[in-house]
Amino acid sequence: MLHLASRSPRRRELLGLLGIEPALLDVDIHEQRQPGEPALDYVNRVAREKAGAGLLQVLAVPGALVLGADTEVVLDDLVFGKPADDEDAARMLRLLSGRTHEVITAVWLLDAGREEHIVSVSELRFAVLDEAEIAAYVASGEPRGKAGGYAIQGRAAAFVAHLSGSHSGVMGLPLHDTYQLLRRFGAAP
Repeated sequence: MLHLASRSPRRRELLGLLGIEPALLDVDIHEQRQPGEPALDYVNRVAREKAGAGLLQVLAVPGALVLGADTEVVLDDLVFGKPADDEDAARMLRLLSGRTHEVITAVWLLDAGREEHIVSVSELRFAVLDEAEIAAYVASGEPRGKAGGYAIQGRAAAFVAHLSGSHSGVMGLPLHDTYQLLRRFGAAP
């Protein structure tokens, strides 16, 4: 049985597209980048910690398999997590406006005797956003709880001038890579 160590409804929905209905695990991981830690290493570490914390919850369940993931927006080595409030979301969008940034998603799959992972890095270029666009988008509430203050699957799709990489990876779970990982564990539908 696959367990998803995530509170993200989007990851659950994306797994549903693969025909998987995971059991949900509530894990609480301190997401703090260490001084000097490269952004990719940080995202990878947090995803591994989520999966590991989830596995500890279900070790007694025979055949338990745990998926943990983390997604962050990175611009010039600055990691944009979830905005603290609407003002923070607007600040992030101003910084991303007219610029190319990366979205890094790491996915770890663990069971009692094995672990593997993938890392998806996508590049996005935002159009130049004016203050009215930013204000309207923030007022929609969509940036809340979203890395970088935007949701590519929502209204922010209109901001993306170019995407190179995984659209679903930007949403929080790169489906192609995740499916391949699940296949290696014999857990793909």
